Amino acid sequence: MTAMDRPQVSGNSISIPPNLSFLTAVDDFVESFLERCGAEQSVIADIAISVSELVNNAVAHGSRSAVNRPVVVSISRSDNVITVTVSDPGAGFNPNNIDDPLSDENLLKETGRGIFIVRSLMDTVAVNVTPEGTTVTITKAI
Repeated sequence: MTAMDRPQVSGNSISIPPNLSFLTAVDDFVESFLERCGAEQSVIADIAISVSELVNNAVAHGSRSAVNRPVVVSISRSDNVITVTVSDPGAGFNPNNIDDPLSDENLLKETGRGIFIVRSLMDTVAVNVTPEGTTVTITKAI
């Protein structure tokens, strides 16, 4: 398999090489979908921030040893609920084992806030870890 060198859009999914330089392409893709759905700007911002956090984590942690395996973001709408999945080839994490970023010993740390932010902005956050990788699914009513 050859390494992917640019974002690829297929339907309601975008696949990017595991490189943060492609985060803008993901943002544009997600925001364009949400605008077509008629989502309010505040909802678009919440979802865009959440997806950015998840893609950052997927690139930094999930894809660091798999340069030929993309990060995939899929988005859909059912009734008035937006569902976004972010998948990477990484071994995953247990969301219950993430340090509380609001505890005194973690307040000054520069990392460790992504999932906390996503949980605060989204209606649901689910993590699914398989031998093939990790998928985080978020939902938000619009």
